[in-house]
Amino acid sequence: MKLEAQIIFSTLLFAVLVMAGNGVYAADGTIKGDYERARWHLIHFKPAIDDATDEQCLSCHGEILDRKVREKSPAGVDATNATAWYQTLSSYSGQQDTFHRRHLVTPLAKKVMDLKCNTCHQGNDPREAAFIPPDPSNTDFTLRKAVNPETCLMCHGASPYKLMGLPSPWPESRSMFQENCLLCHTGIRTTRHQVNFLKADAIEAAGKEDSDVCFGCHGGRQWYRISYPYPRHAWKGMAKDIPDWAKDRPTESESRFKIKIKQAAK
Repeated sequence: MKLEAQIIFSTLLFAVLVMAGNGVYAADGTIKGDYERARWHLIHFKPAIDDATDEQCLSCHGEILDRKVREKSPAGVDATNATAWYQTLSSYSGQQDTFHRRHLVTPLAKKVMDLKCNTCHQGNDPREAAFIPPDPSNTDFTLRKAVNPETCLMCHGASPYKLMGLPSPWPESRSMFQENCLLCHTGIRTTRHQVNFLKADAIEAAGKEDSDVCFGCHGGRQWYRISYPYPRHAWKGMAKDIPDWAKDRPTESESRFKIKIKQAAK
């Protein structure tokens, strides 16, 4: 009986989503219509969200790029007289800016990133209720969160300096390595940044000029106390022995982050 109820619920939900989605697209591919119709549009759910374009998203959410930071904090401190946490590294230039603009349109974002709206936003789950009993294996379900925290962790985790064999955190030991991450990484873990939300060549070039470009995403702009367990892609000259801390790591990036190679038409 429980299975039958789930099937009925799923069928009704699908019907509602289809009816809500019809007639909401404008001629240019953007979304039109009232809030409730747009909220239940298929673009907000799997699998349509995977192919959603920024133009489609911003047709309703364009205000995220128009917002500006406060000129003064609630305590009355001028923004120009305060240093935000993301401004503490040399790789950030200019005045303080908003969260979405820092990830999409600021000079650093345009230089080394290729983030899209659906890189972080993977739609919504119409069931906001937590599973009973809990299902820890369902890692795609993030209760009332617009973004899976693991996506943020990829660029905002702690620096795993102990795993790298550094004697102390990078800010303290950087002078020992000539303030150059590539002093070691020219020959270690050389297959890196090969994902569709980063500009790998630009990162490598910028990292040669300023190690803060590397450190910025690998601990310098830390949001979490833990580091991200990056996939251990094979590289030329890679040792056969795998360290204990890396034995359970995947050897490929998550499928949705892989770079799609367009096949030439035959």
